[in-house]
Amino acid sequence: MNLNIDATARQTYDAIVIGSGISGGWAAKELTQKGLRTLVLERGRPIEHIVDYPTTMLAPWEVPHRGRYPDAKIEANPIQSKVGYAYNEFTGDFFIKDADHPYGQTKPFDWVRGYQVGGKSMMWARWTQRWGPQNFTDPARDGVGIDWPIRYDDIAPWYSYVEKFAGISGNKDGIPSLPDGEFLPPFDLMCLEKGVKESWKKTHPGRHLIISRTANLSKAMPQHTAVGRANCQSRNWCGRGCPYGAAFSSNSATLPAAAATGKLTVRPFSVVHSIIYDETKGRATGVRVIDTNTKAMTEFYARIIFVNAATLNTALILMNSTSTRFPNGLGNDSGQLGHNLMDHNYRGRAYGVYEGNKYDNEYYYGRRPTGVYVPRFRNLGGDKQTDFIRGYAYSGSAGREGWGRGSGMDGFGADFKNELTRPGRWTFGLTAMGEMLPRYENHVSLNHDKKDGWGMPTLDIDCSWGDNEDKMTKDAVEQAQQMLEAAGLTVLGASDNHQAPGLAIHEMGTARMGRDPKTSVLNKWNQMHAVKNVFVTDGASMASSACQNPSLTYMALTARAADYAVKAMRRREI
Repeated sequence: MNLNIDATARQTYDAIVIGSGISGGWAAKELTQKGLRTLVLERGRPIEHIVDYPTTMLAPWEVPHRGRYPDAKIEANPIQSKVGYAYNEFTGDFFIKDADHPYGQTKPFDWVRGYQVGGKSMMWARWTQRWGPQNFTDPARDGVGIDWPIRYDDIAPWYSYVEKFAGISGNKDGIPSLPDGEFLPPFDLMCLEKGVKESWKKTHPGRHLIISRTANLSKAMPQHTAVGRANCQSRNWCGRGCPYGAAFSSNSATLPAAAATGKLTVRPFSVVHSIIYDETKGRATGVRVIDTNTKAMTEFYARIIFVNAATLNTALILMNSTSTRFPNGLGNDSGQLGHNLMDHNYRGRAYGVYEGNKYDNEYYYGRRPTGVYVPRFRNLGGDKQTDFIRGYAYSGSAGREGWGRGSGMDGFGADFKNELTRPGRWTFGLTAMGEMLPRYENHVSLNHDKKDGWGMPTLDIDCSWGDNEDKMTKDAVEQAQQMLEAAGLTVLGASDNHQAPGLAIHEMGTARMGRDPKTSVLNKWNQMHAVKNVFVTDGASMASSACQNPSLTYMALTARAADYAVKAMRRREI
């Protein structure tokens, strides 16, 4: 009996965080800094900052295939390899192996994952736009989805809080629908981008071209150097793991800050099976964990639990956490758990070349780790669309053609080779980033007949674009073409690539926030309506998707929820 008591005591913490990615890292930082002994459970392998970035300093000729994976590797990983530019010999080890992690596609859905300490914070593109006031009121205004239980003013101080620590470079652009934040100096626009920006001021007023706000330290501040971070070197090799810590990740920032408190325990190789619910206490008491190496089951206990396994795995864990009280998944009184899955719509694209000679003698310095951004302009102010609701933004960038253009050119010999030593034409491209509406029929379910290698049920994903996304994409392609032509570019391509949901890697929904427990899983504090000591602060909590990159909002929601949770604990409310 004493041995069992001792074992239980050793496996009891003040808080448990499930997942070590962007939101999980923030939960760990906030909870430990507020005095809680915190266990972080990560299903993947350990990654030590700097030490475990083996390709971070390698040139293309220093890897076997000059960076490109051989066909056999691509064919063995048909889902992960769809990421394209980010899946190669330099970065590919941060992605899972498809065969080891099966799932069902009732409709096509590309589930891209990274299982290691740091999760997808090792792989993300670091674009960090705030949501604007309209994003929190759109559902109530147009009646699609449910009203957000918070407004911009509720989260604005937390945006500022996380921006200062994460380190967001950007410019104060004064755009009401895209609020300014706490910025480090911005990266520069390229000359053609500046030209396009000025052109649109005349031809398309209200459509702003700005440098994207990005979680790269253009100028490290004391709060950054305190955890060992330094200035961005403009290598644009962030996806390999940044040895300077300039690219924000859990490994470079939040987890070191949490570790410095002496109250952090990180347990890798830990697949969370389910959350333990005590029927008599009416609360969650801990989690069941499968060791990925031994497949042994262990239980850990805590007063509060933060679920940050990323949207789809969060849904899986909650749905697998059944009891007499919750036969259909933990906290699922509303029947909404697993439903309202969303991703961003990146289908519409256009690109062109600048045929003039205005910029022939100009180039760009370094490899900027971000691009340009055109905030949403549809269904704002006087712009009212009849074909679709909500809106889209554009990401983009300019550049000059390199020697690779020779593969499509006529010629041979010395003159041909000499021509390729000079920069080619200036190019400019736009990719639409469209909002996806929440729909109940877009959902995930557990497949108990098909288990993974650890005996866990797999997920079946049933998700597709709707009519609103199709019409939005059509408009985004048409407008991109018009805008490029207005800026003096010759458009070489403008199309809808019809990619399936998932490939934006912005999964959201499945355990949404809301005011009414009958229509939502979480309240305004990201706290389960029905299980007060469980919080969900990753993408699963989102009631709508907006069209901005979502990770900054996850950070802010997590810091806000952690602050509330600790205060509620001290008041003995949970």
